[in-house]
Amino acid sequence: MAVAEATRPIGTRRTLVPGLVLVALAVGLYLPALDHAWLNYDDDIYITDNRDLQRGLTPEGLAWAFSTFQGANWFPLTRLSWMLDYEIWGLDAGAFHATSLALHALNGLLLFLALAKLSGRVARSAFVAAVFLAHPLHVESVAWAAARKDPLSGLFFMLALLAYASAGPRGPAFRQHLLVFVCAALGLLAKAVVVTLPFVLLLLDEWPLGRLRRRDRPERWDPRRIREAVVEKLPLFALVTAAGVVTIVAQRAGGAVASLEQIPLHLRAANAAVAYVAYLGKVLWPTQLAIFYPHPGDAIAAGWVALSAAFLLAVTALLIAAARRRAYGLVGWLWYLVMLAPVIGIVQVGSQAMADRYTYLPLIGLSIVAAWGVPDLLGSLRRRRLVLAATAGVTIAALAAGTASQLRHWRDSEALFRHALRVTRDNHIANAYLGAALLAQGRTREAIAHSSEAVRLRPDFLTAANNLAWLLATAEVESLRNPYTALRLAQRSAFLTEHGDARVLDTLAAAYAASGRFEEAVRAAERALKLATEAGDGELAAEVEARLALYRAGEAYREEPSAQP
Repeated sequence: MAVAEATRPIGTRRTLVPGLVLVALAVGLYLPALDHAWLNYDDDIYITDNRDLQRGLTPEGLAWAFSTFQGANWFPLTRLSWMLDYEIWGLDAGAFHATSLALHALNGLLLFLALAKLSGRVARSAFVAAVFLAHPLHVESVAWAAARKDPLSGLFFMLALLAYASAGPRGPAFRQHLLVFVCAALGLLAKAVVVTLPFVLLLLDEWPLGRLRRRDRPERWDPRRIREAVVEKLPLFALVTAAGVVTIVAQRAGGAVASLEQIPLHLRAANAAVAYVAYLGKVLWPTQLAIFYPHPGDAIAAGWVALSAAFLLAVTALLIAAARRRAYGLVGWLWYLVMLAPVIGIVQVGSQAMADRYTYLPLIGLSIVAAWGVPDLLGSLRRRRLVLAATAGVTIAALAAGTASQLRHWRDSEALFRHALRVTRDNHIANAYLGAALLAQGRTREAIAHSSEAVRLRPDFLTAANNLAWLLATAEVESLRNPYTALRLAQRSAFLTEHGDARVLDTLAAAYAASGRFEEAVRAAERALKLATEAGDGELAAEVEARLALYRAGEAYREEPSAQP
């Protein structure tokens, strides 16, 4: 049976060259990202417009990083990594991308070393690591500065695997347990996805370590050894449970968790089944990738849901049946299912159906199935090694070509969201942020068109509604103005922001002024100025104050066009 493979020690001489090749692969693929611009989707919220983060590594900055739920997330270590980049480089987008690239390259190297140490198989471990580094699905995690949490949490996940791999045949000693616990804690401080680590370690206990089997009859599971493996991980389970609770609290506080009224449980389960299969499709044929995939809501076909669920159950049953002889198949498959579970949508965060970045660690499990399964399928085929080497080389080359192509779409916001509109349907996020990118370039007519489409698709989408209201109230071209529609949109946006929002109130003031209602414009602008000042947003406060003077004077607002806040 295919367990307890790690019988041969792996020395530095056997891993040095493959390790260097893997690092070179990552750097060569992602080097163009160093010339990419900031994106207007989350990069601004987390980094470029974040004055709290730009305090740097000061006592106040550190306290903020560990206490804030900004962006409906809690990942203090990721915020600290951004702070460090800012301290060294300022707001240099290329430098932030370079850090993410370095983390990704290091993750691939550590994954290779951990798998080689666990399994004793250098070539197969190198293939898994190469797929990890070159797969187009990982472009989102590496080329997007706001997604730093993926490669950073991945670093500590890989270090935990390596620490676990250093244990003896009877299992980890106290030192290994402590190292794994520390790595898990640091990973959770970077992103909560590391909550699945103890489950992954249990899978590794099954294969390749064989720690869950009877010593006298290794084809059978040993309940006592399974119990021991679970008990030794109880501190990890306690740690990840606490981190999961904090994450849910942060997401609820930021309003990111959809209610059951918005997306009922049966629709979440349906989308989860379909998403599991859709991710598989993108792993095998990684085309038409987008930064955002809209949630289909109740438009999911029941037949497709049933087929997806049946497929998942059938694959699981087949791999369970084959687990005695080929345990790697079940382990790799469960790795994929378990690591995707926290982000599969049962707890719906945001309005996406799925996201490429969610595959950053789960994809490893499928790569393990391929790396060990294909050689088994070929059996004693003549020139087996040559066939395997050629197959692996063609696979990595194809993935690298796909990554190079996908990476070009991430060069700036306009390219990214235009591509998303080409490969998805009814994408309110892509329309809204493409509109914002066009507005920043002064392309008002196009910006209005895309913002209008975003509002049509999602009337309650605040960002799109606010941008459209501003455009219709302040457009320099008379024919593009529509102050009454602008006022309706702005009033609705102000109503939706229960506690007030400086930018929304600034837009409301502009819409009142465009309609000639200067007294109401003054009141809205005064509230916007107060909120901007309290938030420490000096730039916005200065802009609002200048416009407030115009409203107070009752001057003709249309003769004093302003840039969007």
